[in-house]
Order: sequence, then C-alpha cells, then structure tokens
Amino acid sequence: MQHLITPNDFSNDEILELFEDARLFHDLQTNSLLAGKLIVTLFFENSTRTRSSFEIAAKRLGADVVNLEVQTSSTKKGETVEDTVANLNSMKPDAIIIRHSDCGLPASLVEYVDCPILNAGDGKNAHPTQALLDLFTIYEHFDGKTKGKKIAIVGDISNSRVASSNLELLPRFGLKPILVSPKKYQVDSVYKTTTKLKKIINKLDIIMSLRVQHERHDTAILPEELEKQKQNYAKKYCITSELIQDKELLILHPGPVNRNIDISDEILKDKRSKVLQQVANGVSIRMAILKKLILQNK
Repeated sequence: MQHLITPNDFSNDEILELFEDARLFHDLQTNSLLAGKLIVTLFFENSTRTRSSFEIAAKRLGADVVNLEVQTSSTKKGETVEDTVANLNSMKPDAIIIRHSDCGLPASLVEYVDCPILNAGDGKNAHPTQALLDLFTIYEHFDGKTKGKKIAIVGDISNSRVASSNLELLPRFGLKPILVSPKKYQVDSVYKTTTKLKKIINKLDIIMSLRVQHERHDTAILPEELEKQKQNYAKKYCITSELIQDKELLILHPGPVNRNIDISDEILKDKRSKVLQQVANGVSIRMAILKKLILQNK
C-alpha cells in the first residue's frame, strides 16, 4: 500500500511519471479512469484551493467524493481522529484525503486503513501535493532544465508546511534554495539564509513568496498592531515591480495571497507571475496522484 505523506514517498522517477500524466490531464477534461471509486475528504483546517482542487481532480477522473463535515462529525462528540478514520475505512473508500493542524497525524493513520492516505497538509510539517505542483510549474517553465536554478523562498519559513515540503523536494531536482525572511521566521537550515531580499535579487531565477501565517503564531496581538506588522513586513519582502524590475524571473505563491504584502497587485498581473498557473497545475497533478495511488493499490 502506497500513501502520500511527504514528497519523499515518491521517487524522482515516479514524480516524472506523474508529470507525464499531468500533461495529459492539462485540458482538465472529464474521463472515467476512476469511475466507481469513492474518495473521502477530511479537512480539519480551512481550505479553499487544496480542498476544491482535490474534489475537482477526483470528479474529473469520474470518482465519487464524500466530504466529511468535521464541524458536525463525531469528533465533536469526543471521538478520536483515529477512530473516525477506522470507521470510515470500514466503509471501504478507495482513498482518504486529510488535512489537520497536528504535525505527523496523517502518517499515524496509515495503520488504520486499507486504502491510500493523502496528506493535504499537517500543521507546519508537510504539504506534499503543493510541493509537487510547485515543482511541476517550475519544471514546465524551464523545459525540465532545473539543475542549478536558484529559488528564493520568501516569508514565514518557520511556520510554513509549503516551505518544508519544497525544501524536501526541490533540491532533488537540482534547484538551489535561498531562504529569505525576518530573523523571527527563520529556521536552522543547511541552505543559505538571509534577511536581505534586495541583496540576492540579481542571483535568482525563481521567487516563491509565502504568506505570513499569523494564525500559527503563539502570541495574540491587537488588530492595529497586526496591521502595523504587515506593513513593516511588506516594505522589505513584498514582491514589487520596483524590486524585480525587468529581470527574467518566475514568480510563485501557494496562496492565499495577501495582496501588496506578499506580492503587489501589479506583479500579480505580470506575465512572470504564475500563481494562477499553479492553481491549474494543482488539479492536473492531483489527478495524476489519485490515478497512481488508487489504481496501483487495487
């Protein structure tokens, strides 16, 4: 039984095979590859892109999707997530997709199921499908020539599962990460780390901007202080036309974007920004992943 808990669950060859399927799914047309299959989604955290992307991917493949409404589920009566998943497994789904705030939870659930578990994000730990769609976007943009490309990952590194999974995956394909953030958002890393985005801008091929995840910070602050922090952050780390000028760069963001704090309105409209292309790629990559895990595990 193969699951997707972190990007390391797939080999490089498997990932390139996923990319081949994703290219075939680019038109996002409906087919019947997973007709008769049942997929359950369990989202214990809010989600727009990931949840809808998985649902659309599943339905494009002809599968049926059951969304467990966590707010009205038995977990609100004290049932453990493990028991919830074990009970769902007894109904014989073909895959379970889960997002949860607890780091490591999806990995702990594999012993309770007879179908693939797909991690849609666990705390600040991992977001493997996001990393795979990010890599796919980069890979397609550079026609597979990713070795030696330098990517700045900018923002709240310490609280980002997107950063965590990309740092696990991108170097496997020759990309060279540089971590850019205020000191309070830095992590211990083998990769170059700096607080100065302007000083490295001329060395970059790709910028991946991240949202500052205030909801994961331990200290609650007043709204006016939060707004002040956002504006101070934007002065140094917002991706603007003044910063990137006419440089040949690929601009990425996993969403949701805080406009004019992460990336300016102008740059979001710029042809170098592939934020919406990432969303489209997310559907085709998740189609490829669902096809792989469900069909090979039967």
